[in-house]
Amino acid sequence: MSEVKRAHNFNAGPAVLPLEVLQQAQAEMLDFNGTGMSIMEISHRSKDFEAVIQTAETNLRDLLNIPTNYKILFLQGGATLQFAMLPMNLRASGSADYVVTGVWGQSALKEAQKLGAARAAANTEKDGFTSLPTTLDADPNAAYLHFTSNETIHGVEFTSEPEAPSGVPLVCDASSDFISRPIDVSKYGLIYAGAQKNAGPSGVTIVIVREDLLERTPANLPIMLDYRKLAENQSLYNTPPSYSIYIVGLVFQWAKKLGGLAEIHKRNQEKAALVYKTIDESGGFYRGHAQTNARSLMNIPFRLPTEELETDFAKEATKQRLIGLKGHRSVGGIRASVYNALPLESAKALRDFMQEFQRTHG
Repeated sequence: MSEVKRAHNFNAGPAVLPLEVLQQAQAEMLDFNGTGMSIMEISHRSKDFEAVIQTAETNLRDLLNIPTNYKILFLQGGATLQFAMLPMNLRASGSADYVVTGVWGQSALKEAQKLGAARAAANTEKDGFTSLPTTLDADPNAAYLHFTSNETIHGVEFTSEPEAPSGVPLVCDASSDFISRPIDVSKYGLIYAGAQKNAGPSGVTIVIVREDLLERTPANLPIMLDYRKLAENQSLYNTPPSYSIYIVGLVFQWAKKLGGLAEIHKRNQEKAALVYKTIDESGGFYRGHAQTNARSLMNIPFRLPTEELETDFAKEATKQRLIGLKGHRSVGGIRASVYNALPLESAKALRDFMQEFQRTHG
């Protein structure tokens, strides 16, 4: 078989996966672990699959140094379902605070408000979601303080956690910068992330929740929306997204083999720096969206002088096998997503293309 020519994949999600993970999945597709069956064909109650999900959990605990008093859940429904599950489980009859720095924080707040009291402790919409808030109007009696660590559409990322009032659990939607850098999990009450940015394919959502918060779950929730029941059943109450969990487990192994999250963070900084440097040195031909101190290492949205040039940029990039650079439909422009598995060579290819496009169109 001839060697496959891989594209430079800048898609925002589902996104690029490590080549060696794909190759291992390919090699095990017809016969997983000597079973004579694909991982997609074996029972989720089998010892083989139990080993898969337990190993994935162990490796995630190692990567993030997750304390023992936290449960890890492998769920379905994406981060969007978590927008509703979170207040259902943790808010009870009180109110919850949200830090809104982009579309996804805004969406999480709106979903929570459908189900009860929720308010914005900060909202940067007035500046076009280009910045991080400098202060919070936080409620000391809030059920939790929620923030989105990285806004995929607007390219705004927290480099440190917002400070919640004493006794208020900090909750994070970490979907698009999950396992991209070391964090102190003990600062959080709950972290959730759709896997399809950095951790694996679509279909599985990871929830890391402090055990004491599970006591807040109301008794009358449907089982598939009940954190406590799902935790009690080790994410196996019903058939889980077994293939997605399998791939996530391989990604965790790959990340550990690279040297863990400190090494991954270093690589991510190097890739993003190449693109931002090209933007900053373009004399205004390329205009980044986020303010410098709020720039994301994962998603880099930028504009060109005209929408016509942006259309040409995306078309010509595609011809060069630089894929997925068209900006989100809600904001337009260009967006380069440079997730963990994107090779440095792809970031260099984008830099070279940007420089050449400016030379010929500037």
